[in-house]
Amino acid sequence: MTGTRKSSGAGRIKLQPSRHAVAGIDVGSTEHWVCGPEQDDGEREVQRFGATTPELNRMLMWLQERGVESVAMESTYVYWIPAYELLEAAGIEAVLVNARTLKNVPGRKTDMADCQWLQLLHACGLLRGSFRPSGPLGRLRALTRERVSYVENQTRCVHHMQKALDQMNVLVHRAVTDMTGTTGMAIIRAIVAGERDPLRLAAMRDGRCGHSEEQIAQFLTGTWHEEHLFNLAMALRMYDHVSAIIVEYDTQLDVELKLLQPEERASEPCPSHPKLAKARKLKANGELALRETLWRATGVDLTSIDGIGPESARTILTEIGFDIAKFPTEKHFVSWLRLCPRVAVSGGKPLKKRANGMGASRLAAVFRSAAVAVRRSSTALGAAYRHQAARHSGSRAAFVIARKLATLVYRMLRFGAEYVDDGQAAYEARHQQRRLAGLTRNAAELGLALVPQQSMQPT
Repeated sequence: MTGTRKSSGAGRIKLQPSRHAVAGIDVGSTEHWVCGPEQDDGEREVQRFGATTPELNRMLMWLQERGVESVAMESTYVYWIPAYELLEAAGIEAVLVNARTLKNVPGRKTDMADCQWLQLLHACGLLRGSFRPSGPLGRLRALTRERVSYVENQTRCVHHMQKALDQMNVLVHRAVTDMTGTTGMAIIRAIVAGERDPLRLAAMRDGRCGHSEEQIAQFLTGTWHEEHLFNLAMALRMYDHVSAIIVEYDTQLDVELKLLQPEERASEPCPSHPKLAKARKLKANGELALRETLWRATGVDLTSIDGIGPESARTILTEIGFDIAKFPTEKHFVSWLRLCPRVAVSGGKPLKKRANGMGASRLAAVFRSAAVAVRRSSTALGAAYRHQAARHSGSRAAFVIARKLATLVYRMLRFGAEYVDDGQAAYEARHQQRRLAGLTRNAAELGLALVPQQSMQPT
């Protein structure tokens, strides 16, 4: 596709550029509009290219001929990825911009105008690029995110199985804690295979199950309608298929992670986990190998932090990479995660709080889940969660502890700081000291003094 055009009236607002060798690309599914740097006559050349690979190569040559060093583009669906990777491989800085940046620009919104606005704002340093790992870490992130979608599909299959069982009044989810556990899946597979006797189904109980066979049998007497049995069989077949795909993803992710391991750590023995109980749980879940792979790749053990398991650690590392120095301080990191309060003030008054949509909500969800995982633990983080939940709410507690976990991860990746759990008792002691200090301060403001009860003399 060809057709060089002069710039339209859009973007002719006079701003003082700080960079000149920059371009803007409005990304589309079938075509890309590119605005080049400002020329000697003050005009900017606009060119339209197709979305095919030969057209992208022609676009790259067009940019190189004009000495472009940096390009800003909208993050439109996944259409930006081929162009982004091509520019990155050619050594041209690619700045990925949130599409809402151009939502309220003046003038009629067209593809030709958008690429000019992108070029102008980028030249003036008014665009903020999205964080995206490059190279092998980009491949890891793509695989990890797609794996998450299959895990979500697997969860939907479990919901379909539970729905079919509930319609037959076979309450497997009440008979066992986890329907996808050893006992639950053994019962479901037996039902699909044709077993209907509740006593025989209950006899498949795993020895670690909390309910007795008699208790389980009470939940397994059903109506056994054929249509619901067929739905259950189809959901189980899909569950097994998706589970096999997830295993293949795990294998590929393990291969990619091993390629990132430094040679000096390839033969070093992985240090033992600082918490014996968590190490046993990782062994039971078959996650010790993933923990060792992550340690060899990064040199730190994120699983030593309470609430963070190997899968959560892998998601964190694939989202932010191993070099967290891109975030100057831990405050920048938690701000990017949107795990800090948003304080917006106008006219001296606070504005209504709302999400700004400019952070890493996917990764923040991992930290929130990790925060919820420690809520019943006898750790300092668990005690802090319970205090926050009792004083405010569970969502507030998850937010606060997620922020704390993010700072711990930042310190470990940036400075190699080891995580040391003081324990619930130490946290409670510090909490009491803070309460006493607050009460003492309030009493002093009222002209009073606190007197310990044990030192008071009887009257």
